[in-house]
Amino acid sequence: MTLPDPVSLAVPAFVALIVLEMWLTKRRGIGRYDWRDSGASLMLGLGSTVAGALTGALVLALSLWVHQFGLFDIGLSIPAFALVFVLDDLAYYWFHRTAHRVRWFWASHVIHHSSQHYNLTTALRQTWTGFFSLSFMFRLPLFLVGFPVEMVFFAAGLNLVYQFWIHTEHVDRLPRWFEAVMNTPSHHRVHHAVNPRYLDRNYAGVFIVWDRLFGTFEPERADDRPRYGIVKALTKLNPFWAAIHEWVGMARDARSARSPRELAGRLFGPPGWQPGGGGETSDAIRRDWQAAATPQQEA
Repeated sequence: MTLPDPVSLAVPAFVALIVLEMWLTKRRGIGRYDWRDSGASLMLGLGSTVAGALTGALVLALSLWVHQFGLFDIGLSIPAFALVFVLDDLAYYWFHRTAHRVRWFWASHVIHHSSQHYNLTTALRQTWTGFFSLSFMFRLPLFLVGFPVEMVFFAAGLNLVYQFWIHTEHVDRLPRWFEAVMNTPSHHRVHHAVNPRYLDRNYAGVFIVWDRLFGTFEPERADDRPRYGIVKALTKLNPFWAAIHEWVGMARDARSARSPRELAGRLFGPPGWQPGGGGETSDAIRRDWQAAATPQQEA
């Protein structure tokens, strides 16, 4: 049985929703569309599609090779799919968390966060270098368990399709039970924000319960509206530079490393890491913000 590609099937819906959001943005004055920024997002999405087509066969071959060592022979069934969908989302959570905490993976993922706008076209900003950074390895354990390769890819596609609609400012809070279990626009706005309170929070793909369980959840607050982008914002809307700028910066830092320990920090430390602990990492930014927000005790 051959399962379809959910992302390809969803493209017409993506286009329709983007057009609807553009109309709502103009009518309601909520959010913002910048044609240059949205154009860059579309080009980054196109580049990601091309990169995926060029490397997809290799990922498939590796997945099939790992699957032959599967611990169980799990067939295609509704219960198996429900289980793999949940486990795939857990794998995505840990990939996503690692992609923010390890510079090697961040170099690929930063593309998705490089826009200072937050709308449905932002969802199209996807990596060109995911194969090079080995981001696919986070799903390999699912094949080793014995889940069929085509079922894992189908679940991963649905996960990506789900995440499209949460890239909007037009949806406020949803019913409490839904916000408690599922990833929502409110939760994901936090994830895309550069406010110190929100940095490196809400990594979920579909189920926000992973963030609640592993201590990375942060609710959106009306008194701290999200500001979007990356800590060191790009100064130009060049899709090619957006796709490779962190790799270029990492290579420059690696060349200047004066010891193996520093080289490891430059490549695999958190983004912003510097020798001696003086870097502008997310933890350091949050720590400084918390210190400034705490009233000083009188001596």
